[in-house]
Amino acid sequence: MSDQQDRIMRLFIEEAKEHLNTLENGLVDLKSTMKDPESVQEMFRAAHSVKGGAAMLSLDSIKTTAHRLEDCFKVLKDGPVKQVDQTAESLFLKGVDTLKDLLVRLEGPFGLRNEEGEKLVQQVMPVFAQLETHLKNLAAGKVSAAGVARGAGAAQTAGGVPANFAAEVMVLLKEMLQGFKQKESAASREQLAAVCVRLYKLGGKIETWQNLVKTARGAIVNPKNSYKVLAPLIIKELKEAGDLVQGAKAKTIAPSKNLLLLAASPKPAEAAPLPALQQVALPAEPKAVVRLLLKTFNKKQLSEIAKLLVHAIKSSN
Repeated sequence: MSDQQDRIMRLFIEEAKEHLNTLENGLVDLKSTMKDPESVQEMFRAAHSVKGGAAMLSLDSIKTTAHRLEDCFKVLKDGPVKQVDQTAESLFLKGVDTLKDLLVRLEGPFGLRNEEGEKLVQQVMPVFAQLETHLKNLAAGKVSAAGVARGAGAAQTAGGVPANFAAEVMVLLKEMLQGFKQKESAASREQLAAVCVRLYKLGGKIETWQNLVKTARGAIVNPKNSYKVLAPLIIKELKEAGDLVQGAKAKTIAPSKNLLLLAASPKPAEAAPLPALQQVALPAEPKAVVRLLLKTFNKKQLSEIAKLLVHAIKSSN
């Protein structure tokens, strides 16, 4: 690949990542997104742009996946679908996840091989077919989005959580999404961490859910992690986990490797405690005092003692 081709490929990957963020943010709460025609149009354009760029670079698997996503968003954009349900959201997310997987492989050290790209496309095609059928049924009134939502939460889920667990999670995730739109600061991170506490309590005694929330909170409070990176990952994982709890599949919940890496922050080394000075008998000779101090304390402790002495001398002046 020439330098120019390499630059074009890198540009495509960067732009495709931005389009993926647009798709993921819109799918976080598709029901609310549907109320804003411009947001639906933006998602349609995002899929269309990825398709066009992939076609130009002869990336057939990415082009095909983006094209099928574009078709489904076109149904939302132009069709009579007024309301969607969790099934539609879940199927859309599976399509976007496949597109993301293809892009990750493309950016990897070995690139995207044709055979692995074709395999992923074959796996996701039934998902798009199911999604189109479902959207058409919603448009024809054969499936009631409101009815599906009520049916999904009719029974009490395990662990003492609310029957409408997924819906309550979405309410808090909307609040969290607004928090991520704020300027990064200690105060805004505290607000986001407080939302995590409420999500944690919402999970009752479901350990897998609570472990995921604790991991998300750890990633949020780490000042090295930007909101741009945190928002799509945390919102997506918590939403999917909420759906799993609702579907009595909480045992399958686990933080992704990326989230675990963001949550992992090395703990600062604890300073060794200084021995009590009053327990050390100091000789009268200054040189002997120095020898005793060198023998009794390590370099780090001596540095701390020096700071304390300097501070004490300044304070007494």
